[in-house]
Amino acid sequence: MTATSLSAAPAPVIEAIGLRKTFGHHEVLKGLDLGLARGEVVALIGPSGSGKSTFIRCLNRMEAPTGGEIRFRQKRVRDGFRDRGEDLGIGTLRRHVGMVFQHFNLFPHKTVLQNVTEGPVIVCKRPRREAEEEAMALLEQVGLAEKHSAYPNHLSGGQKQRVAIARALAMRPEVLLLDEVTSALDPELVGEVLAVIRALAEAGMTMAIVTHEMAFAAEVASRVLFLDQGVIAAEGSPAEVILEPTNPRLQAFVARFKG
Repeated sequence: MTATSLSAAPAPVIEAIGLRKTFGHHEVLKGLDLGLARGEVVALIGPSGSGKSTFIRCLNRMEAPTGGEIRFRQKRVRDGFRDRGEDLGIGTLRRHVGMVFQHFNLFPHKTVLQNVTEGPVIVCKRPRREAEEEAMALLEQVGLAEKHSAYPNHLSGGQKQRVAIARALAMRPEVLLLDEVTSALDPELVGEVLAVIRALAEAGMTMAIVTHEMAFAAEVASRVLFLDQGVIAAEGSPAEVILEPTNPRLQAFVARFKG
């Protein structure tokens, strides 16, 4: 590779360098590296307990890493909530790196519209009318505009997850992290959530997705990481990792999802 091609490579929007995480005496992450370029969709696959969810939670500091470093826009993210000098605080990171969880985490006492507008109004200090107009556009995007006045307990699991995605998008994130967002859903509801994520990928949203949906990962991801026992055991294109794996451990894992 020439020096010119190296210099032309885009800088990562968000980057993990030597990331480690230990719970007690158990080391869950063992020095992981990941750079996520703008517009890239990375799928993280692997067996339960391999560290996928811990890794993605560390990326926006929902979990504090034991070691290593997170960088956003080439600036180090410090331990404190506020920026200091050249270092970014966790608050800045979370305003620009959205997170969608497995179990929705909606406010049960607030309507769908209130759930989506809470962050922009309270955190970003946007005028409520502006936040509500944008929230309605996002709810239209995820197919739930007619549910704006409903409460979460009147929604299906798939609808709740689509509201959670709209809520994350309302913060106008540069990066979206999705942690097993379909694993808590009934099978017939999975497709409606995946359709929303597919549309985001096609629109150029930068995403890291923890998933067991192999066919979906092969379809939308530009790169796939296979995590096993706290390390990245394989990395490459969907064809290399999912469709035609050569790593024996990866072959055995992927075979479980092929019919």
